Amino acid sequence: MRLIIVSNRLPFTIKKLKNKIEFKESSGGLTTGISSYLESLKSSSFIQKEHLWIGWCGTTIENNLESSVRSKSLNHYNALPVFLDQNIMEKFYTGFCNKTIWPLFHCFALYTHYDKDFWDSYKQVNEIFCENIIKILKPTDIVWIHDYHLMLLPKLIREKIPQAQIGFFLHIPFPPHEIFCLLPKTWRTEILEGLLGADLAGFHTNDYTQNFFKCVLRILGLEQNLGTIVLNDRIFRADTFPMGIHFNKFFESAILPQTIKEKKLFAQILKNVKTILSVDRLDYTKGILNRLEGFELFLEKNVQWHKKVTFLLMVIPSRIGVDNYQRMKTKIDESVGKINGRFGTIDWTPVVYQYKHLPFHTLVALYNMCDVGLITPLRDGMNLVAKEFLASKTDKTGVLILSEMAGAAKELGEAIIINPNHKEEIASSIKDALEMPYQEQQQRNEIMQKRLQSYDVIHWVEDFITELNDVNKTKTNYNTKILSITEKNNLLKNFKTATNKIIFLDYDGTLVPFFNQPEKTLPDTEVFQILSTLSKSLSTNVVIISGRNKITLQNWFKIPNISLVAEHGAWIKESNKDWKLIKPINSDFKSKLIPILKSFSDKIPGSFVEEKEFSIVWHYRNSDTELASTRAKELLDDLIFLTANMDLQVLQGNKVIEIRNFGINKGIAVNYFISKNNFDFILAIGDDWTDEDIFKSLPPNAYSIKVGLSPSYAKFNLEDYKEVRKLLFELLK
Repeated sequence: MRLIIVSNRLPFTIKKLKNKIEFKESSGGLTTGISSYLESLKSSSFIQKEHLWIGWCGTTIENNLESSVRSKSLNHYNALPVFLDQNIMEKFYTGFCNKTIWPLFHCFALYTHYDKDFWDSYKQVNEIFCENIIKILKPTDIVWIHDYHLMLLPKLIREKIPQAQIGFFLHIPFPPHEIFCLLPKTWRTEILEGLLGADLAGFHTNDYTQNFFKCVLRILGLEQNLGTIVLNDRIFRADTFPMGIHFNKFFESAILPQTIKEKKLFAQILKNVKTILSVDRLDYTKGILNRLEGFELFLEKNVQWHKKVTFLLMVIPSRIGVDNYQRMKTKIDESVGKINGRFGTIDWTPVVYQYKHLPFHTLVALYNMCDVGLITPLRDGMNLVAKEFLASKTDKTGVLILSEMAGAAKELGEAIIINPNHKEEIASSIKDALEMPYQEQQQRNEIMQKRLQSYDVIHWVEDFITELNDVNKTKTNYNTKILSITEKNNLLKNFKTATNKIIFLDYDGTLVPFFNQPEKTLPDTEVFQILSTLSKSLSTNVVIISGRNKITLQNWFKIPNISLVAEHGAWIKESNKDWKLIKPINSDFKSKLIPILKSFSDKIPGSFVEEKEFSIVWHYRNSDTELASTRAKELLDDLIFLTANMDLQVLQGNKVIEIRNFGINKGIAVNYFISKNNFDFILAIGDDWTDEDIFKSLPPNAYSIKVGLSPSYAKFNLEDYKEVRKLLFELLK
């Protein structure tokens, strides 16, 4: 089993220097985290040992150099580079990724660009990645795709290799539905369908996971149950996996000679002052300007801390060339100059500001020595800097001030959690942090360090891979119930050799697809052809068994020798005979419950009440998916309470809630037919919960088929109504 890691960038960057190619290792949360995990595999007992990393190499490579770059990447890094044209990459990365997805998913809607050329390039790059992956993919490989650059990729791979094992992880926030829907309809639909191509999608926090599910529900109409969505041919799961760091690496590096040397140099420069540390990439989501305003307000209100505290503002260059970033860089420069000009003296600089990349040991030294970590992004998927700051505190002193908008805040509740949009909160939290007793600092940090150590980046990866394997095991169990060629041939053989046969067929969702307006779901020519041909055989009994009323079924199926069952078993019409009730039924309950259903219908546009002779149904297929789903649960609870002492059943089906007499179901109707004759071939096909009564009542030698991939008492599954028709046509041959 091989782990295929797919990300926009490889863990190294290739630079061209004249005629030479230089490989330089990359930094960043994803690269560092996954690399730490891969390094741990050398001593881990975990099964996954072999890996391959696929991604862009960071620059355009001429055709004559591609072979040597690919060879060196594979031999030295276990990596396979994807080669992309610079113009496409510009529209894809700088364009759609960083001018559309990045601001929108971080809820900066005003910064979002909607450019069709950007979108087309995004699709093209995802397709190029797909082509590269399917060339090398083996049946036992696990593909783990990372981040917002490749959200279309899971579906693209799935279409080429349906049985592939695919995981996806989003390292940025997934936005609320009302923000996500600012994307054009086609784009948002394709992104969601792209993600659903995976077997498992992971998010940093439960909020992001629920945002995703809400978008899938409201845009695609797919409901989740305990984190699982049943698709036509398989299952999909989404879950929360807060990414960790390599805790021991930071903790142990803090006491290395090189780090201690750096720390002593800083101590000489910053003696006699407390230090506040801020480390961020240059990005408008990080709230750098907000914390400068907060620090300025702190100095205004707390004159006693003048000359006793220094703010170390470390900004890492990022996405050079993007206008918003350059404008922000200018504002940061101006804000730092303003604060230092207003409060600084000859012997004290309030803000020490650096705009450059920091070597690892320099960064750890700063984490270890600084008294306060000020990490206040306006919106952040996780923020590993907060975790790195805590992991580097070998003496457990220091205070973390953390934005509630960072994913890490869900795990680090012992930090001082603030709203980064309010400079008053930032200012007061700085004062609280600087004055917090050492004992309290150590108590808080010890709790957080234990948590970070137990759920580190290695645990994070193994957690994700384990759940992905579980999903694939479940998928395999479902697949074993799909009617195989062997089982289908046995069914066909038994049908042809049998002398007395009966076939029970549900209608909606089994012979025909679902429609928004149930009255328009008329049988088409193909359905009539199948049923007419089957019913002409004297040895074959055909029974249409439906929830529809008897008048509708009788008008639709004017076919000789066919039997009908209406209202889920209340009415039975044997071939060429009149309708009859299966048992005495009381319909008095309808007058009491119809007003309740109608009141819900009035509140939910698109929903309606259908009254049958012995049951009533509330339909909500045409309604707003999320609102109707919520109201359906409320109605279900109300009806169950109201009918507790009545001889009634309240059942929820496919976008419907039905109330009917207890003891009336399709299973009883099936038993009525089976008990009247000695059939040597029985086949029943249905798609929803009402058909489970059929499957449970059948004798052991019967064939039962559930339409759709979901748990069932049926022996086999078929994907959809089209597969049902194919099977029935084969019976006719």
